[in-house]
Amino acid sequence: MIEKSVYHNPIVKQRADPWIYKHSDGYYYFTASVPEYDRIEIRKSRTIEGLDAAEPVTAWIKYDEGLLSANIWAPEIHYIEGKWYIYFAAARSTETNNGLFDHRMYVLENSSPDPIEGEWKEKGKIKTKWESFALDATTFEHQGTRYLVWPQKDPDIKGNSNLYISVMKNPWTLSGEQVMIATPEYEWEKIGFLVNEGPAVIKRNGMVFITYSASATDHHYCMGLLFASEDSDLLQSEAWTKHSEPIFQTNEQTSQYGPGHNSFTVSEDGKHDVLIYHARNYKEIEGDPLYDPNRHTRAQIFNWNDKGWPAFGNPEPNRRKPPHQSN
Repeated sequence: MIEKSVYHNPIVKQRADPWIYKHSDGYYYFTASVPEYDRIEIRKSRTIEGLDAAEPVTAWIKYDEGLLSANIWAPEIHYIEGKWYIYFAAARSTETNNGLFDHRMYVLENSSPDPIEGEWKEKGKIKTKWESFALDATTFEHQGTRYLVWPQKDPDIKGNSNLYISVMKNPWTLSGEQVMIATPEYEWEKIGFLVNEGPAVIKRNGMVFITYSASATDHHYCMGLLFASEDSDLLQSEAWTKHSEPIFQTNEQTSQYGPGHNSFTVSEDGKHDVLIYHARNYKEIEGDPLYDPNRHTRAQIFNWNDKGWPAFGNPEPNRRKPPHQSN
């Protein structure tokens, strides 16, 4: 049982919606939303803490106008069948319509063995059954089938976003039915905005778990949990159960506010699961929280409880690395 994190946080300052993937080459690859929302960066390091000093490489820059010209959010980097893919959301404007941005989901592809090198090519928009606000796409493979999970606005359902799942024909194309597996229903998911977003998948103990984030992006932001049996039909909404309480949320004692939009990786020795997430270290925000830059990337080792569920505990306080200790 791990008593506390071995990581000295924050890992990378001013990087929200963090995604860290450990590849078979032993490197950690990192991408996240930058405060300017104008580009996609990648970093690589042999260690999680080493990502802070790693030189960021720009993979893609937003357009000056048009569909991909504003609010570049929440990139994720994946390695699928010998190629690298980045999933991200982009809008045509920073303006909102009835409280909603106009984001859609897009995919980049890189055939180079190292995603820091080579050319990132646009594979286009992920087309869903609606032309509506959609973002935060994540993908995973299960029992030989590749799935996409993403948040989107259903024009007939009140709120900002629900979570959907579909089978993928290829890494940028959906095929078959698109099924809603979660909608904001509890009060802690409805503070400020009715939001289920930022899904991340981890499979353990005979279960498929999806964490997600809920409510406004201030100190009310928090994480929820969906789970399904690994042998169930994941395209059936009934296969998924939502835990009734948040599983990771603001903690005044540790001065961590609005933790969420997470990803998962493993420790350097491969023995421990690691939660990657963003949080602020203050509660009061001037203006729109989306444009406050100080959501920092953080890493925290976590355990599994007697039910076989992830047990994240509380977001841990900032830790400074001793001067003599190196990455």
